[in-house]
Amino acid sequence: MIKGLGIVISIFIITLLVSLPLGLIVAILRKSKYKLIKLIAQLYILVMRGTPLLLQLIVIFYGLPLLGIVFDRFTSCIIAFLLNYAAYFAEIFRGGIESIDKGQREAAVVLGFDKVTMYKRIILPQVTKIILAPMSNEVITLIKDTSLVYILGLNDILRLAQIQSIREVSLLPLLEVGFIYLALVIFITQGFKLLEKKYSYYR
Repeated sequence: MIKGLGIVISIFIITLLVSLPLGLIVAILRKSKYKLIKLIAQLYILVMRGTPLLLQLIVIFYGLPLLGIVFDRFTSCIIAFLLNYAAYFAEIFRGGIESIDKGQREAAVVLGFDKVTMYKRIILPQVTKIILAPMSNEVITLIKDTSLVYILGLNDILRLAQIQSIREVSLLPLLEVGFIYLALVIFITQGFKLLEKKYSYYR
């Protein structure tokens, strides 16, 4: 169980650390003035959000080898989760950025701020406050979606619990996994509540 939980936590942390900045980049590209770049970003988001994560896992692990591209089970899971969640985070970031009044951008330009400084000092702090609620929902979904990795044969806590449940003819191992996921969700929820307090001065 501890080893299985380690796989869950590893996938969760890696996905979160990489897909958040990747999602922000995609969101900015989604708003690009260059039509081709904007179209590519839109198409990427459409495909990733329009197809199930489970299907993406299967395609990357079982489909890509047909093209000569082979990844191990864990790497396949990481790639699928990163691509999928970056698309969802991109739309959350885009919604947050577009909710900021254009006058603030114009004021930043008048004051001589470059784009990096404008986003860092003015836009992103406000966007962070706005997107906390939808972001918390997506992060909670992420921790629960890690249970999908069993389809590739990774020994996560759900797969190990299923094996133990069949061997012992008992639902207790599955209930234990349910409590573990519930505890993780509670921990994440409390973390976002602390963040909401931190950014409450932007009300």
